[in-house]
Amino acid sequence: MSVSEAQFKLIQEELKSLEVRENITILWASESGSRAWGFESTDSDYDVRFIYLRSSDDYLKVSPTRDVIELPISEELDISGWDLTKALGLLRKSNPALLEWLQSPIVYQEQAGFRDSFWTLCQEYFCQISCTYHYSSMAKRNCRSYLEADTIRLKRYFYMLRPILSTQWLRERGEIAPMQFETLVNELVPDGKIKKLINDLIERKRSGVELGEAPVIPELSAFILEKMECFKGVKKNTEITTPWLPLDNYFRETLKQSAK
Repeated sequence: MSVSEAQFKLIQEELKSLEVRENITILWASESGSRAWGFESTDSDYDVRFIYLRSSDDYLKVSPTRDVIELPISEELDISGWDLTKALGLLRKSNPALLEWLQSPIVYQEQAGFRDSFWTLCQEYFCQISCTYHYSSMAKRNCRSYLEADTIRLKRYFYMLRPILSTQWLRERGEIAPMQFETLVNELVPDGKIKKLINDLIERKRSGVELGEAPVIPELSAFILEKMECFKGVKKNTEITTPWLPLDNYFRETLKQSAK
């Protein structure tokens, strides 16, 4: 785990305090950034994401209740979460961020059985088209930003490679892409110079060596651009036809269980 015991407890305490202040129940809280992806540095911050549930009375009223909770971002902590109703609405659209939260290897808090039941829904509502469009669009944005100059902050390679390999996984395997970067690299990048370049960057970043501005790495840039050529023509899923009823039933059952 790339979180110290002291930091882990601090985050748990913050989440417990948040439950009391907001009168909510946190169903799931996990790490979602570079520490969960597997290419953190020693000074990476903590990106904590959670799904929460309010009391029945908060849902049975006319006045709207905000469905997002965001704490002020500090130097180390970035904590925010979605109401279960919002999470389920986004799950209907096969939201990739949500699919990543549930795969995180760093879990700060969980209501018993929540992950298993919610992950079953994730599998049922997974849409290859929606997820492929998300990751390929992310890759295109990052490539335009980072590969047009002669130099690059080397850590930016991770933010191009992860969505590119996620897109490849989706297109070749037709299943939810794994969150952890090393899994994508080990499964999709053949042994050889490119894999070695990527693994060397991972080790340098984890060791705390500052991956600052440097000349672009020609072989790695060429690999990225070659992959990007394969993603031309990826289209957005403009018709969401997945049913609401299973999500409504899941919400009601979760609310009922929480009230016991």
